[in-house]
Amino acid sequence: MFKEDLQKRIEHVEELLRKYSVTKDNEAKILFEAMNYSLFAGGKRLRPIMVLEAFNLLNGDESFIAEAFAASTEMIHTFSLIHDDLPAMDNDDYRRGKPTNHKVYGDGIAVLAGDSLLNYAYENIIANIKKSNYKDRCLEAMAVLTNAIGPFGIMGGQTADLINENKKDVEISTLKFIHEYKTTIFIRACLKVGAILAGANNQQVEALDKYGHNIGFAFQIQDDILDVVGNSEELGKPVGSDQKNDKTTYVKLLGLDESKEEVKTLTNEAIKIILDEFGRDKAKFLIDLAEYLKNRTK
Repeated sequence: MFKEDLQKRIEHVEELLRKYSVTKDNEAKILFEAMNYSLFAGGKRLRPIMVLEAFNLLNGDESFIAEAFAASTEMIHTFSLIHDDLPAMDNDDYRRGKPTNHKVYGDGIAVLAGDSLLNYAYENIIANIKKSNYKDRCLEAMAVLTNAIGPFGIMGGQTADLINENKKDVEISTLKFIHEYKTTIFIRACLKVGAILAGANNQQVEALDKYGHNIGFAFQIQDDILDVVGNSEELGKPVGSDQKNDKTTYVKLLGLDESKEEVKTLTNEAIKIILDEFGRDKAKFLIDLAEYLKNRTK
């Protein structure tokens, strides 16, 4: 039943991406091709789903603005993946079972495609804020989102990841910083954005923030685990790359068994937080989502 509910939400996000994506048959048409190549390459669509779920959990009444933010979070996520795969970063050949953007379009176009997705996401949000009756909420949500992307968010996490590559003595505190700012802060932001747009109070926003923090960390640790025990076909990328590149991961520092236990602990805490604040009936999807992510194989 949960997988059916999740699939419906994924299909809704796909519709939104088709609605908000853009293509132009002009001198820069290869740029639009490259943007859409990665945007429509598949994926879990978790971040836009979280925006919409938090919004609906609190009965928001301007669905169009939540949908605009949701579609834009997937554009932003795709931008981060395109850049993460570049030779100057992780130098990956495959993403979601397909050649990475720079392998198809070259490094230069890949950089521009990522930059364009990030900027277009903001353009898309601003265009819809103009139509909203809740501009204060929209601006607060925009502030949360942009903070999660810039030097205090993804960019900071990516920097820490980059400068600690191939270091032999990376400590757990540094690894937690990387995971917090490269992955977790954006997941937290998506939930907070949906809640803020719906008019949530501070306690509700804080509960969703803590939930997002826990599942974000659990998600990243599970990624580290799957790089050891996962299946390449399911993952859409080679397993064992972390070990091959001598990358510091939770599994490397804590071991496989302790890493698995940490995923369970974080997930259980996330479920308790959301359950205490919203109750099982209202929060059912988010509870089931946490369990699903804990047991994911891709």
